[in-house]
Amino acid sequence: MSLVLASQSPRRRELLASVGLSPVVRVSPTDESVRPGEGALPYVRRLAREKSEAVSALPGEIVLAADTAVVLGSEILGKPRDEEDARRMLRALSGRTHVVATGVHARTVPDGGGDPRTETLAVSTAVRFATLSEERIAWYVATGEPLDKAGAYALQGSGGSLVRGVAGSVSNVVGLPLAETLAMLGRLGLPLPWGHR
Repeated sequence: MSLVLASQSPRRRELLASVGLSPVVRVSPTDESVRPGEGALPYVRRLAREKSEAVSALPGEIVLAADTAVVLGSEILGKPRDEEDARRMLRALSGRTHVVATGVHARTVPDGGGDPRTETLAVSTAVRFATLSEERIAWYVATGEPLDKAGAYALQGSGGSLVRGVAGSVSNVVGLPLAETLAMLGRLGLPLPWGHR
């Protein structure tokens, strides 16, 4: 089995590379709109599944897809539309604890017959933000980092300076809960670099 990553996120590729995996990247566009009444965990699970299913695959491949959302109360914070939207999100996160939820979906394309197998999971991590002044928010937005990140920050970048604490999977906040994902891929038959599942 070989691995296909249905994501253009460099952070997900880097996380997989950190444990010796080198997936082929194939991405198809997916509508990321939240459906009325849809909660965060069903939303990220659904998007991960839709992203995986939208990508073509060959026999002997496992297609892996993920979607991450930042959730504050009942609001799902996606990527900011512009700098003002980034400032709004950062003001809302300031001094509060929010949840980062990632849905992960993998599907096999069996080589030589057999039924495809799929698994889906969702992982939540609590993140506590420092209290941010307007000056600090303006500084961070001026770095440009928040503009393509869910919730307008990146834990692995300068945004890590805004975070006071993380309860749960740190890699989940970056975009892929690595331990849970590797366990899933092992169950689906992907050879892992350390030689066992």
